[in-house]
Order: sequence, then structure tokens, then C-alpha cells
Amino acid sequence: MIAEEPGLVAAAARGRRGAILAAIALAAVAVLAAIDLATDAREGVALGHALLEGAIVLLGAAGTAVLVGQARRWRAQLTEAEAANRGLVRDVARAEADAARWRAEAGALVRGLSDAIDAQFATWGLTPTEQEVARLLLKGLSHKEIASARGGSEATARQQATAVYKKANLAGRAELAAFFLEDLLAPPPPR
Repeated sequence: MIAEEPGLVAAAARGRRGAILAAIALAAVAVLAAIDLATDAREGVALGHALLEGAIVLLGAAGTAVLVGQARRWRAQLTEAEAANRGLVRDVARAEADAARWRAEAGALVRGLSDAIDAQFATWGLTPTEQEVARLLLKGLSHKEIASARGGSEATARQQATAVYKKANLAGRAELAAFFLEDLLAPPPPR
């Protein structure tokens, strides 16, 4: 199972919390300015001062409305991200189950193929070292990689590969791979 995507979900949650806190702060400023404006209006303050406090009330209310709207959008994004995350978790779980089933089903076939390859190596009369080199050749390793894996030299790996080809009466790596893979691959569909 994968863990929740921390970036998207956490960012939406933090953004929403920040917008709510800022909206609360602006709403408090607007309310306090409105109370002050009401008090000043009873006392007969100058028109400029009343207009300034009125602008503070309006800007605070507008900012609060914008931030509440943004918090709602972030909440929608958060809900959507959480739903997408749940979908991804289900998809990954399904894929992991499919892969486990495939490995279990293919395991017996792979063991059977491995046994058949070992039997063919014995038929060719390959030594244990040559069998190991042949397996590495079938896996696609280069002579240099085979030498590194076996702790030998590239020249020795090349000589051992040549001995495998000679005993198997094959021209090289491609024919070695084709010998085992040719019958495994389905023929192309007719046109």
C-alpha cells in the first residue's frame, strides 16, 4: 500500500487553515471597525474619519468573503485530492495483487523452464562453470559483466562463452537465446 500523497493533500489542508485564520482575523478587524464607526457616529466625528473607518469595514468584509471563498475552494480540492488518493491506493493494491498472482502463476512455469534449460545444458555436456556463463548470456549480460559477476577476466568469460557455443553447435549469443525462446513465443497473428 502506498502512503497518502503528502504534498498535495497537506498543501490544500494548510492553505485552507491559513485562509480560515486570515478570514477570522479580517472579520474581527471589520467587526471592531464597525463598532468603532457606530460609536463615532453617535459622537459626531468628522466625515473623513467616518469614511476611513467605513472603508476599513468594507475592505475587511470583502477580504473575509474572498478568504472564505478560497477556503471553500481549497476544501473542494482537498476532498478531490483525498478521493483521488483513495483511488490510487486501490489501484496500487489491485496492481500489487495482480503482480503477486502473476508471479505465483508464472513461478511454476519459470521453474519448469529453468529445469528444461538445465537439462539441455546437461545434454550439451556443459561444465558447471559453462552452465553459469550460459545462464548469464541468456540474461543478456556482456562478457565484461559476466567477468565482473564471476570475479574473472573478460577474456576468460569470452573463452567460456565460445566453449558454450561450440558444445551447443550454435553460432553465438543470438542463436543461444533463440534456441530457448523460439518455441516460447507465439507466432504473429495471420494478416
